[in-house]
Amino acid sequence: MRRIYPDIQDDPPIELAYAYPPDRPWLRVNMVASADGAAWMNGLSGGLSGKADKRIFGVLRGLADVVVAGAATVRAEGYGPARPRESWRALREGRPETPPLAVVSRSLDLDLDGPLFTEAISRTIVVTCASAPAERLAAAKSVADVVVAGEEVVDMGTAVRELHERGLTRVLCEGGPRLNAQLAAAGLLDELCLTISPLLLGGGAARILNGEAALVGLGLGQVLEEDGVLFCRYTREPNHD
Repeated sequence: MRRIYPDIQDDPPIELAYAYPPDRPWLRVNMVASADGAAWMNGLSGGLSGKADKRIFGVLRGLADVVVAGAATVRAEGYGPARPRESWRALREGRPETPPLAVVSRSLDLDLDGPLFTEAISRTIVVTCASAPAERLAAAKSVADVVVAGEEVVDMGTAVRELHERGLTRVLCEGGPRLNAQLAAAGLLDELCLTISPLLLGGGAARILNGEAALVGLGLGQVLEEDGVLFCRYTREPNHD
């Protein structure tokens, strides 16, 4: 791997290349897309990823206090709990050995008996709203930490504040596109880490934001490259929302 912007460097330390700002809460979205903007292949993101993307994916998780994902993404991608990694030991010094996963779901259509809830080292968090089915809400509370944010729909601004109050200020969102759009529209997105895969797909795949309209100005901070795959790091430009 090499950095090609803003300077040229072979094998830059990935944990330094993606370090969080030290002095404030920060929410980054990490996504992969084809060269023509498709966020998945055959309904899954895995077909767009390679070894380098998976390596960066692992480092980003190790750096994060919490990993946020929408319920549709959790179901489609078969999410399980984060497992401890030796490579995370230094990254997570003074913190739990794995970051918790926070699943955003209005309906609570989740497999509460699955490994994500029964085998998690750091207790899984469920983010929902007050109108969630009462029976499912009670069941979720028995296996997860539950954050109720909003009345009829999940209010992501409230949800993010609740995570911060739990000391989870380094937030990594892994999608999907609808959740990304909500975060961008609410002005909550600080950073976009975008892997651009050298493929053209066409068809009806969603873009990395799909749903609510948003206008967020981004500044390009860094580009890494390996085997033709680009790893771009953008940060939100102030006063450009």
